[in-house]
Amino acid sequence: MSKPPKMMETQSGGAGPFADFDLSRVQSPCFVIDEAKVEQNLSVLADIADRSGAKVLSALKAFSFPALAPLVSKYLSGTCTSGLFEAKLAKQFYSGEITTFCAGYKETDLPEIIEISDHLIFNSSQQLKRFMPLIQGLCSDVEIGLRINPEHSEGLVEKYDPCAAFSRLGTPISSLSADMLEGVVGLHFHTLCEQEFEPLERTWAAIEPQIQTFLPQLEWLNFGGGHHITRADYNRDGLVQLIQEIRSKTGLDIYLEPGEAVALDAGILVGEVLDVVENGMPIVITDISATCHMPDVIEAPYRPDMLGEAKSGPLHRLGGPSCLAGDVIGDYKFEGSPDVGDRIAFLDQAHYSFVKTNTFNGVPLPAIALWNSETDDLKMICEFGYEDFRMRLHQ
Repeated sequence: MSKPPKMMETQSGGAGPFADFDLSRVQSPCFVIDEAKVEQNLSVLADIADRSGAKVLSALKAFSFPALAPLVSKYLSGTCTSGLFEAKLAKQFYSGEITTFCAGYKETDLPEIIEISDHLIFNSSQQLKRFMPLIQGLCSDVEIGLRINPEHSEGLVEKYDPCAAFSRLGTPISSLSADMLEGVVGLHFHTLCEQEFEPLERTWAAIEPQIQTFLPQLEWLNFGGGHHITRADYNRDGLVQLIQEIRSKTGLDIYLEPGEAVALDAGILVGEVLDVVENGMPIVITDISATCHMPDVIEAPYRPDMLGEAKSGPLHRLGGPSCLAGDVIGDYKFEGSPDVGDRIAFLDQAHYSFVKTNTFNGVPLPAIALWNSETDDLKMICEFGYEDFRMRLHQ
């Protein structure tokens, strides 16, 4: 028998100010992003940058939200992007440096990416060598980096471990050679996924001896993302000390690319009960689809925390309106029995969820609202309808 997939654990820090948010204030389904909480997270990241001397970039793959781009730009050094479209978004809405990494670039995209980006990071020495004449021909001052695979695993779930066996991400550090680094001024690595400081410390201990000989020719090191710096129990002093030591020893600039840390505990996904049926246990059909609105619930998989979940009582299985049998959010306890029309919400949904939504089965996309828990100001940022579904299929 095959083993069941290992579950990731939600890193939600609790309801916070959302405990007092009236779910009926927004349409359903709807993401509600707390501007005040995002700013709190950004201030923590800015403090790390100030104390350590590192440059902190916001990973748009986790939190692409132009409505708060001015706020992000106020606190951080810039953004990291994953290709042409994110780079264009960064250029249009954000300020500061732009670092672009893609596992595989298209030649037709590169001229525009190079024009936009300050750092261009390649996944392999093969693509770097292939495209170097193009870069040189553009007479660009873009700085070239190479992603390395530390061959040191810290991932808790294999599919989210960039250093798992046969990983497609990064040049294996054991094969790194001087000729691969011609024209390269920076190295990038990424081993973490929603993790604390100690895995980063172990990663650096594994990497340092193997790149020691290459450090004199470099200008910067990029420690990638996955750093849960804004989590309450994160060892921030340890991170600051490590970065200070590395900067002092190597003389290099250090970059961090937090994604979820920017928006940790800063959003909820509001939904509504559509039906309650019985099939061995109470089954609650909602207008929130795991498949369409929270795909990491299925992909990770993990069970998101529900706002106000009861501590005792019978379990109710919550799922979406799509035809996919596996469109299941999880099993939850309620105070009493949920009724049609009741509002529910899932915690910590500001990062990765709304950037990954889709319209499978014609399921409508959730709206996106911006709320400030300190002033109670609420405004609708995006609302989606049939045209958004149609435009993905037919112009």
